[in-house]
Amino acid sequence: MSFAGVSVVDGAKRCTCDTSAVYAGADSGYHLLMVRDYSRTKLQLPTGESATTGLFTVGEYDWYIEYYPNGENPNCRDFVSLYVTRHTLYDCEGEEDVEAKFSFSLVDQLEKHKPVYIHGTNKTCTFSSSAPSWGSDRFVRRDALERSAHLKGDCLTIRCDIMVVCKDHKIEDAAGAISDINQHFAHLLQNKVGADVTFEVGGETFAAHRCVLAARSKVFMAQLFGPMKEGATTSSVIQIKDMEAKVFRALLSFIYTDSLPAMEKDSMEDEMSEVMDEGREEAAEFEMWLQWLEDLFVAADRYDLQMLKLICEKQLSEHISVSSVTSTLALAEKHHCCGLKEACLKFIQVQSPSCLQTVMATSGWDHIAVTYPWVVKEFIAKLASNQRK
Repeated sequence: MSFAGVSVVDGAKRCTCDTSAVYAGADSGYHLLMVRDYSRTKLQLPTGESATTGLFTVGEYDWYIEYYPNGENPNCRDFVSLYVTRHTLYDCEGEEDVEAKFSFSLVDQLEKHKPVYIHGTNKTCTFSSSAPSWGSDRFVRRDALERSAHLKGDCLTIRCDIMVVCKDHKIEDAAGAISDINQHFAHLLQNKVGADVTFEVGGETFAAHRCVLAARSKVFMAQLFGPMKEGATTSSVIQIKDMEAKVFRALLSFIYTDSLPAMEKDSMEDEMSEVMDEGREEAAEFEMWLQWLEDLFVAADRYDLQMLKLICEKQLSEHISVSSVTSTLALAEKHHCCGLKEACLKFIQVQSPSCLQTVMATSGWDHIAVTYPWVVKEFIAKLASNQRK
């Protein structure tokens, strides 16, 4: 990736943005967005209003980033929204569309430009004069960001990676080509050509390819080709219990594409059909997404998909709340996930006395005290250690 410069949004200067652009000179590059006085940017930019960077160049096209500290629309007002926009000349007829992939990430060490929290897309987006912007309206929850180590001294740094996939509809130099193998495997899963094993999960059936599953998971290797193999014939159906169909679908998607899929909108809307209060709809949607993520974490552990487990752990760590911390803590302990467990304990430690009482009054905390009493002892030891400091 080539460096394409840096922009600085300064809350102390009424969210003005200074951009120092560097020509990336390639079809892939990244631009850094530094946000200074983050707290002031929240006050000065209400929901729907953004700070916009100057232009920078990647793949011979000009781009800019839009930063919404209070969300791009009322439905995501609890999130930071980010969009990358291709600068178009509206008075220029016949301007070509540009196909590109992008990702946003938070940077821990500015001098190393190292991304640590990535939110992007594996699909190719078409940036045109009629649709010049693509992005994430829910890049990260503000409360999770404000608890994290990414916000240092009321400042944070965001990295935007852009990869131009198709330019002038010509065959580009193979040395600079972007691999699309994940798209080919996604099509293979979707069209089922050559599928030789079928799973039944939650009343739904899924066709897959034994060799792909075995190559990605030691558990599937043993299940399909080892001593514990099930169903030697291609016509057999393997039953998977204790898992929802939408979770297994996401698991298969990761196996084939090596990326975390989004939770299906249809299943979310079906489950929310009984939620009548519009004000509760967003909270209900988030709770369902969180439950899906926890279930996917369990499935990743069950099938020894360590990268998927790490991705789920990162997402769960970024979205801990008073209502979810006990279930997440129990999940972390049960599946021996030390990083997630530590994040939960740190979250509880910094809560106010009233919030701490709320957490400890839940049935989830009672479950931890009974099932994992050593976790309670660890928590008490941490509190005592903090008081001595």
